[in-house]
Amino acid sequence: MIGLGAIAGIAVVELGMVLTPGPNMIYLVSRSIAQGRRAGLISLAGVFLGFLVYLFAVSAGIATVFALVPEIYLAIKLAGAGYLLWLAWKAVRPGGRSAVATQELTQDGTRKLFLMGFLTCLLNPKVAILYISLLPQFVDPERGHVGLQGLLLGLTQIAVGVAGNAFFIVTAGSVAGFFARHPLWQRLHRYAIGTALAGFAVKIATERTGAAVALR
Repeated sequence: MIGLGAIAGIAVVELGMVLTPGPNMIYLVSRSIAQGRRAGLISLAGVFLGFLVYLFAVSAGIATVFALVPEIYLAIKLAGAGYLLWLAWKAVRPGGRSAVATQELTQDGTRKLFLMGFLTCLLNPKVAILYISLLPQFVDPERGHVGLQGLLLGLTQIAVGVAGNAFFIVTAGSVAGFFARHPLWQRLHRYAIGTALAGFAVKIATERTGAAVALR
């Protein structure tokens, strides 16, 4: 039903977004450094719930996206590509923020950690645009039920997102220390991620996907 290329595509896009500074990454890494790995993982559980809310809310309506006029589909497509370009610019611009940039946080209890992780994800524009503008690019109506395709792609995104964030939580202290001691590596990290996201944006904007063909 769903091609390996689509699964790989959404996984690569999600990996690029996980490695790009955003509300989820900044909060989870900061919380882990300020309060320890356990606090970071509890917060990540809240982020996971936020992902699920987006997934089930949007996957039910993905079929509607393909029932709209081609111009609206094109607008969604270009909006997604434009957002990736914006993230790329944020990564490479002078003074851009690294994914391991942190801030001081107070000590919070388990319930608040979970709730803050959930709200951070739910109010994260990166997540909203991923599900509304980017995920539909990998759904091909010719392969069958588009809602189920969207669900499987969303689960792939969640798996990559949770695993990537968990890695940063576990390694937050050592990674932050390394980049603080080696600013050159921090800059190289930002440039590599920015370049990758720009490449994805160009590919999405110029590729004539099966979904686009079906809508013509």
